[in-house]
Amino acid sequence: MNRFLLCGAALSALVAILHIGCIIFGAPWYRFFGAGEHMAILADKGSLQPTFITSFIVIVLFTWSFYALSGAGAIVKLPLLKWALCTITIIYLMRGITGFFLINNPLGRSPEFWLWSSVICLSFGIVHLIGSKQAWQTL
Repeated sequence: MNRFLLCGAALSALVAILHIGCIIFGAPWYRFFGAGEHMAILADKGSLQPTFITSFIVIVLFTWSFYALSGAGAIVKLPLLKWALCTITIIYLMRGITGFFLINNPLGRSPEFWLWSSVICLSFGIVHLIGSKQAWQTL
């Protein structure tokens, strides 16, 4: 089994679970994780918009986790596995790189949010890149 893709699966699942925490615990969690004051206010007001947005992110992250598990050989081979792992890796890497350019223009979030989330996404992308490269011939 590919340890890097197993790690990538665990990381995506962990972040999905933290997003579920935002849905359950509301505004304080949205604020703590840097989702922006607008999302926190909407959550405080009982708006369903933060729940819908965050639920979509949860679904995407769990899907990415399953694809990493599949690439690692831990579960059945999923369709379009090579394409999916390439796409997931590129999105994590691009999100990580792009966030560094938003530190000085944070778009409603804090510079610290962009710094830390970018480091995290870039790290996740590197883990997926290494794991995908190692497993490429067996995918």
